[in-house]
Amino acid sequence: MGEPQTARTAPPGQQATVRRHRSLLVVLSGNMLLDAIEVSVVLVALPSIGTDLGLTLWSVQWLMSGFALGFAVMLLLGPVLSGRWGMRRVYLAAMLLFALASLVGGLSDNTALLIASRVVKGACAALTAPAGLALISTTFPSGPQQRRAVSVYSLFGAAGFTAGLLLAGALAGDSWRWTFLLPAPVALVLLVWGLRVIPGSVRKKPARPGAAVLRNGALVRATLGAAALNGSYIGLLLPATFRASGDFGWQPWQIALALLPAAVPLAVSVPFAGRLVQRYGTARLIAAGACCALAGQLYGLLHPEPLPYVTGLLPALLLVEAGFVLSFAALNMQATQSVEPALRAAAVPVYQMGVQLSSVLMLPLVAGIATLTGSFRTPLLATSLAAALGLAAAVTGLRGGPRER
Repeated sequence: MGEPQTARTAPPGQQATVRRHRSLLVVLSGNMLLDAIEVSVVLVALPSIGTDLGLTLWSVQWLMSGFALGFAVMLLLGPVLSGRWGMRRVYLAAMLLFALASLVGGLSDNTALLIASRVVKGACAALTAPAGLALISTTFPSGPQQRRAVSVYSLFGAAGFTAGLLLAGALAGDSWRWTFLLPAPVALVLLVWGLRVIPGSVRKKPARPGAAVLRNGALVRATLGAAALNGSYIGLLLPATFRASGDFGWQPWQIALALLPAAVPLAVSVPFAGRLVQRYGTARLIAAGACCALAGQLYGLLHPEPLPYVTGLLPALLLVEAGFVLSFAALNMQATQSVEPALRAAAVPVYQMGVQLSSVLMLPLVAGIATLTGSFRTPLLATSLAAALGLAAAVTGLRGGPRER
C-alpha cells in the first residue's frame, strides 16, 4: 500500500478543497478570537473609561454585562434568523455589524450609546460563535480532519481571554478607545475573506429546547456548574481590576500582567483536556474544579485587609483558574454528550445562555455591593455563594448516570 496523500501530493481538485478548508478555518477561528477577547479587553480598560467619562463602577460595569446580555438574548434568536435567511448571510451580516458597532463604541462619548454598542457586539458574537462550530461540522469531513478543526477553533476561543488582556495592556495605556476601535478593521478583513470561503448552507427549521432537553439532569447540572464558575470568576475579576487601578495605582499594562495567571493556564491546557476527561470522567473533574473555584473565592473573602497582590489576590486568582483548567472542557463535554445527538442543536444554546446570564446577574450585583460598601472583600460574599452553588450542583453529578462519568 502507498503512503497517504498530503496536501502537496493530492490531485489538484483535492488540493483546492484543502486550501478552502484551511482558509475557512482561519476566518472562523479569527472571528472566534475576536469574540473571545471582548470580555478581557474591556475589563482592563474599565478603570480608564470610568475616569475619562466620569462613571462609577456600577455604571461602567454595564459595558461588560451589556455584552453578555446581548449574547444571551441572541443565542435563542440566532437559529431562527439562520433558519430564515441562511447561515452564510447571517454570519457575514453579524461580522459587518460587529465592525460597525466597534467603530461607534470607539468614537462615542455618550454612555448609553457606548453600552448599546456593547450589547450589539454581544448579539453579533452569539450569531457567529455557534455558527462557526456548525460550519466546521458541515464542511469538514467527519473524523480526524473535523476533530483537528474543532480543536483549533476551541483553542482560539480559550486563548481569547489571554489575548484580550495583552491587547488591552498594550492599547489602553494610550487610550481606551483603541480597545474598541482595533477589532473593527480586523473584523472587516475577516468579512472580506469570509465572502470568498464561507459556504452557503441549506436553511433548516430552528431547533427549540423541548421538554426532553430541559428535563435532562446532566445538562441542567452542567449549565448550573458552568454558570457558577463563570459568574464567580468574572465577579472576582471586576473588583480586583478596580482595586489594582485605584488602591495599587497600577497602569493598564500592569493590571493586564497581574491578571494573566487567571487566563494563561486554561489556554495552555486546552489541547490536553480531552485526555484528562477520558481518564477521570466529567463528573469528578467538574467537582474538583468547583472545589478549587470555591477555595479561591473563600481565600479572598477570608484574607485580612489590606489584600495585597502576591499573598492575597494572586493565590485567589490561581485557585479559581485551576477550577477552569479542571472543569472547563468537562462541563462543555457533559453539556453536549449528555443529550441525544438530535437534541444537541437545542441543548447547546440553553447551556451557553446559562453561562452568559451568570455574567448579566453577577456583574451588576458585585458592582452594586462594591459601590455601596467601598470594599473589595464584601462582593466576594456573592461570588463565594455562587461558587458554593456550583459545587453543590457538581456533587450531585457524582451520583449521576454513566454519561457524567
